[in-house]
Amino acid sequence: MTDLNILGKCAKEAAPNIAALDTEKKNQVLLKVAEALETHFENVLKANEKDIETAKKNQMKHSLVDRLLLTKERIFTMADGLREIATLDDPIGEVISMKKRPNGLMIGQKRVPLGVIGIIYEARPNVTVDAFGLCFKTGNVAFLKGGSDAIFSNKEIVRIIKETLEKEGVSKDAVLFLEDTDREVTKEFMKLRTYIDVLIPRGSANLIHSVVENSTIPVIETGTGNCHVYVDETADLSMALCIIENAKTQRVGVCNACESIVLHKNIAAIFLPELCDMLRNKKVEVRGDKETVKIVNSIIPAKEEDWGMEYLDYIVSIKIVDTFDEAITHINRYNTKHSETIVTKDYEKAERFLNEIDAACVYINASTRFTDGFEFGFGAEIGISTQKLHARGPMGLKELTSLKYVIYGNGQIRK
Repeated sequence: MTDLNILGKCAKEAAPNIAALDTEKKNQVLLKVAEALETHFENVLKANEKDIETAKKNQMKHSLVDRLLLTKERIFTMADGLREIATLDDPIGEVISMKKRPNGLMIGQKRVPLGVIGIIYEARPNVTVDAFGLCFKTGNVAFLKGGSDAIFSNKEIVRIIKETLEKEGVSKDAVLFLEDTDREVTKEFMKLRTYIDVLIPRGSANLIHSVVENSTIPVIETGTGNCHVYVDETADLSMALCIIENAKTQRVGVCNACESIVLHKNIAAIFLPELCDMLRNKKVEVRGDKETVKIVNSIIPAKEEDWGMEYLDYIVSIKIVDTFDEAITHINRYNTKHSETIVTKDYEKAERFLNEIDAACVYINASTRFTDGFEFGFGAEIGISTQKLHARGPMGLKELTSLKYVIYGNGQIRK
């Protein structure tokens, strides 16, 4: 039996015990893990320094280094996420419905854990904590496969979690971490259907595509983020400028960052120069269509591939449209079904945008940066699902559960 199968067997054997934990015990453990992360934050920072050093040697993009970087503040925020999860209602055991049939049978549904959840992710060590917290609260085992970029950070975080689990009398196999970063091992991991009940990829388009194409395990597909901000002709332009600045420049290496801006032609001549000044001050490269170049000649002419690009960098594309309908068509053609926002004062257009844009999260007059489990009140998230089956948008606790039918009888037999 390979090491991978040994880990899988450990996960499967631990699953019934984790599923049986009551809410009080799960919350107690989550709080203890949060406390341990804060107590040992310096150890996590030392491990993260090794990852950052390697990333810089490999000339990783600055925006991706930022995703990898841990600080004391970020570690404490991760711990707060666990505390938030502990305060949330436990969905396990919730009875969704109960009906009495003519034969006297009482038939209902209740929430149960999925079992063993495999998670493949890249240079985001915070995912290790979020994944454990959400899986543990929902009675699932977290079987983690992090990327090589964050290997030292992830190993230290998992060590702290396992140590705390043992101190609290809970199986340390509530979380398992596959340390081997070889691509062939990753492909094997995607085929552990005997041990893993569902697989969730979180990372680049290439990673997600690879998992969807190669996995024999059911996959919940998280998506890349080619997110748009559409500035309508009725928009408050000061508000629009503020929203774009936040959506594009607060953190460029995250999936809910704005990658493309769409402007109505009636405000383009007034708004575009001011917008470009702001973006230039933030060191953002602007690529635009022919109409944008006519207004601001320093804009780099966009290519077709720019419209569908998730840059994860200080680059943005800008498109000018003649009508609201053209904006809808453009966004739905090139978006990744993640997060889209409209800036407008027109109620009817706002409602049409909500109804006609095909995305997991659609905003009116707010930054796309809010598409986040913590911001949505979930405590954390396992990822942003852009598919339409089972889960869509930020995946919190309920999205990590399944339903089973429960039937109460008193001797009924089928005739």
